[in-house]
Amino acid sequence: MRTVQTRRKQPPSGEDRLIARYFRSIATHPGALGLTDDAAVLAPPPGHEWVLTADALVGGVHFFAGDPPDAIARKALRVNLSDLAAKGAKPAGFLLTLALPKEQGDAWLKAFTHGLGADARRYDFPLLGGDTVRTPGPVTISVTAFGSLPKGTMVCRSGARRGDRVVVTGTIGDAALGLKLRQDRRAAKRWRLDAPMRRHLAQRYLVPEPRNSLAQALRRYASAGMDVSDGLAGDFGKLVRVSDVGADIDVASVPLSKAARAALTADPAALETILTGGDDFEVVATVPQAKLASFKAAARRAGVPVTEIGRVTAEKGLRLRAADGRLLRFARNSFSHF
Repeated sequence: MRTVQTRRKQPPSGEDRLIARYFRSIATHPGALGLTDDAAVLAPPPGHEWVLTADALVGGVHFFAGDPPDAIARKALRVNLSDLAAKGAKPAGFLLTLALPKEQGDAWLKAFTHGLGADARRYDFPLLGGDTVRTPGPVTISVTAFGSLPKGTMVCRSGARRGDRVVVTGTIGDAALGLKLRQDRRAAKRWRLDAPMRRHLAQRYLVPEPRNSLAQALRRYASAGMDVSDGLAGDFGKLVRVSDVGADIDVASVPLSKAARAALTADPAALETILTGGDDFEVVATVPQAKLASFKAAARRAGVPVTEIGRVTAEKGLRLRAADGRLLRFARNSFSHF
């Protein structure tokens, strides 16, 4: 008699168990296939096209090793959401690559995926797939984000035109000052900050607030735009170069929080940190004068504060002007990894 041997079902790998335990519940899009395949399937809505962006966060560079894991996850998602917002795109989903040292155990992962899942639900931004690996180095997180918008409507950096007004969302400089407080505890005393001010600056560095509710207004009214990740001066300088124009920025009009204004009053040298330090994740845009009132009204309806800070000129170059008209110059205009 011939015997029939049955093949034993292979047990799931450690990575498969990790994905099933921590990430599958975040992969709510049908195209993610429950994270059981090597790839996802995604199609833009009819008449739309994809906007793609990617950002990586490295422990010791973009966040502190002791930061709460849920906050690290939120920051990793939100810096990408900020890019989509500045382009006028609606979030569609993301890929995640997570490199973990051995010491990052279950408690860290549980908290990380709690924050990741909370923001994925908040922004209707499901996980589509990715990769998990071990690393001898610090925690490294890379997110590739997908957004969609009607064909031909993306807000590029290259559309600014002479006479456009320059606008920026929220407040500038808080995150950079928050980082300074983490690096120099004595700064809070020098800047005469009370406890609520210190908490505000620290939180702005820890978890940014992307302006996705403004995406539709940017598509409709802005001629150019980008998110402010490496400092207002340097980032807007990139925009005017790509647009082949110039701009005059009234530094006194740049919106500051109560905490940032207190720091600047106590230490005028903090202005350089405020304008060039980065991690604002606000949106800077140019809007034609004829559309400015409509844009501001749309921003109010979206609940996003916007401030006019300058105008686009034919004369090339970015000029930062003090209240008395002086041109301000800094040792560097933005953060750079290289």
